[in-house]
Amino acid sequence: MASAAEQLAANLNWGAFAKAEELKKRIWFTLGALLVYRLGTYLPLPGINPTALSQAFHNAQTGIIGLFNMFSGGAVGRMAIFALGIMPYISASIIVQLLTTVLPSFEAMKKEGESGRKQLNQYTRYLTVILAVFQAYGISVGLEGSTNVVADPGLFFRVSTVLTLLGGTMFLMWLGEQITSRGIGNGISLIIFAGIVAELPRAIAGTLELGRQGAISTGAILGIIVLAVVVIAFIVFMERAQRRLLIQYPKRQVGNQIMQGQSSHLPLKLNTSGVIPPIFASSLLLVPATVANFQAGQAGGWLTSVTAFLGHGQPAYMVLYAALIIFFCFFYTAIVFNPTDTADNLKKHGGFIPGIRPGERTAEYIDYVLTRITVVGAMYITVVCLLPEFLISWTGVPFYFGGTSLLIVVSVTMDTVSQIQGHLLAHQYEGLIKRAKLKGGRK
Repeated sequence: MASAAEQLAANLNWGAFAKAEELKKRIWFTLGALLVYRLGTYLPLPGINPTALSQAFHNAQTGIIGLFNMFSGGAVGRMAIFALGIMPYISASIIVQLLTTVLPSFEAMKKEGESGRKQLNQYTRYLTVILAVFQAYGISVGLEGSTNVVADPGLFFRVSTVLTLLGGTMFLMWLGEQITSRGIGNGISLIIFAGIVAELPRAIAGTLELGRQGAISTGAILGIIVLAVVVIAFIVFMERAQRRLLIQYPKRQVGNQIMQGQSSHLPLKLNTSGVIPPIFASSLLLVPATVANFQAGQAGGWLTSVTAFLGHGQPAYMVLYAALIIFFCFFYTAIVFNPTDTADNLKKHGGFIPGIRPGERTAEYIDYVLTRITVVGAMYITVVCLLPEFLISWTGVPFYFGGTSLLIVVSVTMDTVSQIQGHLLAHQYEGLIKRAKLKGGRK
């Protein structure tokens, strides 16, 4: 059955796309939702001076604000109602996942199935509200501290800013859930994807303008294009790579029938942690620069020294960035994949790895294999994320499309395409079943 499905998937008739009405509705819904999101990134907060804001953002975009601006599709630079983006929800989701490994009550909820998952999602929403309120209040205070950015500072401005930004984040959270259930692909990931891709034309135009002015040679621009294609192909190859562990199921008797033994595979992805490690590493390393920008003129000499020491292209930045990426690769993999639970499930259903005793020994073996492939995955993510940093250091070219954004775009694209293929595969199965029923009726 599995081989037949794989063969059908390999020979998908993309011409059947025109007949897949349900899939077309999902795609149009997704595009419409993303259009709503993009419109929201251009609606500014009330009481903001755009000219003064542009100048203040230009001075602070080297810190974590620039990173958030990239993920929000420029909404931070315009201080739009979606300036917080979906990042509070992502942070809350990660914190709740961490708590499931620390608190027994959360771990019990995780094992309860659908009801436990709904309860954890509810806690994630509550935590999203708390994080968004704190971040929105910090933004309002920071805006008031900037020269001439706020027309009428005070309590009313702070309250209105907090409510507006909180409402924007909660709306994006709801919009992402709607895309996931009624559209195509993962809604939260697609919102981040749309924000990154929306700023790409401006970055390309800026690079071409530098080439026209003679700041970058034509050969360097062509080299960048070729390198980007090679890196994308490398990311696709590594993201699809997995180690398959052979699982055997013995013969068993069901009623009066004896079911033959079966075999399957347990796929372990090379990059189990996804894009979380570079996002966390970038955020931590940009905190000193962000604090220095907010306290310009008041910061002590030590903070300025730390900011210069951890600046882009500096050896200390490269070493710490690589170390943090590797650490978060192992840390987050340990959170999202539990070898003990996997071994228990295999034992419960009678499955075993040939040559490995079921239970604790199986968990140890899975953990051993997972650790080895995570080493390769961590090295892969480190290389992809550090390559733009080395190019910035050596050539001085301001790369917008860095390693983290490239990982997100390629991963989300692959996931969305696979979901489209899944819908087309289901549509073809339905067509085969209908034709089989018609033939049976004629007989």
